Amino acid sequence: MSQNKEQIYAALQRYWGYDSFLPLQEETVLSMTGNRDSLTVLHTGGGKSLCFQLPALLKDGMAVVVSPLISLMKDQVDNIKGMGISSCFLNSSLSFEQQRLVIERIRKEKIKLLYLSPEGLQNEGTINLLGSVRLSFFVIDEAHCISHWGHDFRESYRNLWMIKKNFESVNVHAFTATATKEVQLDIVEQLKLVDPKVNVGGVDRHNLTYRAIPRKQVLKQIMDVLARHTNEAGIIYCLRRRDVDSISEKLKKLGIDNCRYHAGMSNEDRHTAQEKFAHEETNIIVATIAFGMGIDRSNIRFIVHAGMPKSIEHYQQETGRAGRDSLPAFCYMFYGGGDYRLWSFFAEESSDREVMMAKLRAIYNFCSQPQCRHKVLVNYFGQDYGKASCNACDYCLNELDMVDNALIVGQKILSCVYRVKGENFGFGAGHVADVLRGKMTEKTERMRHQDLSVFGIMQNESVVFIRHMIEQLIGQDFLSKDEKFSTLSLTDRGKQLLRGEVSPILAKPMLAVKKKASAKKSVKRKDKEWGEIDRGLFQTLRKKRTELASEKSVPAYVIFSDNTLRDIAAKKPATKEDFANIYGVGENKLKSYADIFIKIVKDYE
Repeated sequence: MSQNKEQIYAALQRYWGYDSFLPLQEETVLSMTGNRDSLTVLHTGGGKSLCFQLPALLKDGMAVVVSPLISLMKDQVDNIKGMGISSCFLNSSLSFEQQRLVIERIRKEKIKLLYLSPEGLQNEGTINLLGSVRLSFFVIDEAHCISHWGHDFRESYRNLWMIKKNFESVNVHAFTATATKEVQLDIVEQLKLVDPKVNVGGVDRHNLTYRAIPRKQVLKQIMDVLARHTNEAGIIYCLRRRDVDSISEKLKKLGIDNCRYHAGMSNEDRHTAQEKFAHEETNIIVATIAFGMGIDRSNIRFIVHAGMPKSIEHYQQETGRAGRDSLPAFCYMFYGGGDYRLWSFFAEESSDREVMMAKLRAIYNFCSQPQCRHKVLVNYFGQDYGKASCNACDYCLNELDMVDNALIVGQKILSCVYRVKGENFGFGAGHVADVLRGKMTEKTERMRHQDLSVFGIMQNESVVFIRHMIEQLIGQDFLSKDEKFSTLSLTDRGKQLLRGEVSPILAKPMLAVKKKASAKKSVKRKDKEWGEIDRGLFQTLRKKRTELASEKSVPAYVIFSDNTLRDIAAKKPATKEDFANIYGVGENKLKSYADIFIKIVKDYE
């Protein structure tokens, strides 16, 4: 092993308590110890922070990390301080005296990692301060915010090209969890990176199980999920603020403790909610996407989308907040056609309408087309998925009942859409379903649609079944839906289906019996996950971790991750030597916490 590698692994063990890297981490760390710009795309939970924190320890000077959120900076600094690494942040949350003390430490070169906002880095005083000390490198975290093609564009990020102008000799390293090829190219161009080393990891989150289910009674659907995940942490995402307020209140009335979070709340109330969730004072938070990048709780076991997000990038980012500890986690999407119409409306108001609509169609297809969910996500980001089955989505777990005569069902529905339209502007899914079921309504009688040959040809099927088929036919591009009026019409591909040249893949609406079978599988899988781990001891360790975190006013994961607690609960260390061999225990945490947790193990036994 080279001297450089020896130093890297020694630091990894000393500060983080790890003896090996996650995929792509070592390659990224090695590239950053050299003198070359870089771009790293590594999925949430893949350990991006370690990739730049470790090289900062090994290189001379101070590393500057550009981060989009004050809360994210504080959590990162608390975490690395807990490992014995000198770090700080400089932003508007500090008092004048606190800022003076930080600046003094920077000038005395006592800091290895400094966290700044993109706005702060454009301040002339900050530029002069950084110009007066030795710098090891710059890190642009959440770098997708730079690109119009990304999903969280921020104008302040667009000006970060000035780093290369003001600090020409200092390398710049960009990091993000989600970036298509277009976004990657845009990041490199906007930051003016020079001959960058590009490190792109696999985007697949193999520990996540995905399910996409038509939305019916959303509160009941959410309660079914919560019943599967008792005493586990989860985020429930809603599209609108009023949905957050309504669902949060209804869950409280049903005895489910939760916090809510959206942009319509005061800064103080949002901060309180985020702190309660991060410090494990509550396990459930109901939120809009305003609750985003500042979330660093590693043991989130499930994500619920009560509505469809506007792009696969958003979905990947939001579901990526589950299972950051690499343990199994579950993602539930409850979607409907109304979500498509809502995002289409916003797209109309945007200057990037075509881009937004392309992204919207991609996420809608993900929901409505029965296929391996992992494969769709991986392919979207330009990578190949080599497995025949992921065994971690509703499709591959055979939770979907497939329609045997899908071609005939598709032809019946498309024939109806074609015939009711005639010379008129067309009709929506509700009226098409009424005609197919042979239901006499005022509209049916007025349009004389009871005289059509398709009237009543699906009279034995439910409205839910027909509407679900229509959604899938839209998602598979056999039907198109007018963005403004929601009327249906045939596509060229739909005309091919009518001629029998192609066939759709259709799944029936999920049945209750399937849900029960799936729940039993979840219980078996959970038993297997725990293996030799003492669950009672794990819960006792969690309580102590929460207590310590509260005393220090830091998130619980800053003390120890769930992975570390699980290792303690399995190995039951009796001495400091034993504790030093626990996953995630470095020198500083050994000194700080070994006696406390060894005593808990002894008292428990």
